[in-house]
Amino acid sequence: MSIQSEIGQADLVMEPSVGDFIQLMKPRVMALVVFTALAAMLAAPGHINPVLGMIGIICIAVGAGASGALNMWYDADIDARMARTAARPLPRGRVTADEALSFGGVLSVGSVVTLGVLVNWTAGALLALTIAYYIFVYTMWLKRRTPQNIVIGGAAGAFPPMIGWAVVTGGIGLPSLLLFLIIFMWTPPHFWALALYRCRDYERVGVPMLPVVAGPDATRRQILIYSILLVPLAVVPYFVGLGGLAYLGVSVVLGVVFLALAFRVYVTREGREADTAARRLFLFSILYLYALFATLFVEALFHRLMA
Repeated sequence: MSIQSEIGQADLVMEPSVGDFIQLMKPRVMALVVFTALAAMLAAPGHINPVLGMIGIICIAVGAGASGALNMWYDADIDARMARTAARPLPRGRVTADEALSFGGVLSVGSVVTLGVLVNWTAGALLALTIAYYIFVYTMWLKRRTPQNIVIGGAAGAFPPMIGWAVVTGGIGLPSLLLFLIIFMWTPPHFWALALYRCRDYERVGVPMLPVVAGPDATRRQILIYSILLVPLAVVPYFVGLGGLAYLGVSVVLGVVFLALAFRVYVTREGREADTAARRLFLFSILYLYALFATLFVEALFHRLMA
């Protein structure tokens, strides 16, 4: 039985619009992916032709969008039963499963080949690994089988700075691995905060997110642990020369706020206040990651302009 027939929408499929295909690409997630990759490109040593740099960013964006489309194709059955995702194009019948699969497949191959041929194959291979990891490892294997889905699967969202670094340098440097680790450690508290106040959604569709399997108290404890590990790690770029004084200040100040919000989640365990605390941490975590990479971006851009 096809995914489309499983959710009972086959007879409701309408002619898809451009907006529907853009929505398939998860533009908000894609924006964060592109931004972290761009910051890494500017922070990387060496120079790249601006045209090739632009091609690199476009390919990374398209590859991220392809991952989103393939994820929505595979998860259409559970998306239809979750309040947060029920309005997506597949559950609403605006795009068919075959259209989503073809769209994601073409974008995946096109972005990887273009990046490899026109820029370099290290970056192309990393982009291919990112797409494959997100679809086969996270979406198809981990998401519905283990509460560690976010921890292990989080690597997919942490690869973009490495791809951006490789676009410029043609290789993988230790600084790009550090940026990978920051996003990797950021992912669990970010998504588990969301899962805390969306727990019923995940429980309804049988996705074993940590709050569903281990309970909210264990999840709050893990959020606090990962936050304690993340915040000092996020300061390290200053000490290895990747970030400057502005980065040090931003990472320390926002890190303190992050820890305070994580502790608030840990101690607030009843009623609406608990959901509010989790939601605040989730929203702030997005600002936190954007601010770290925005500071790296601005510092690197300043240094390049002054060079």
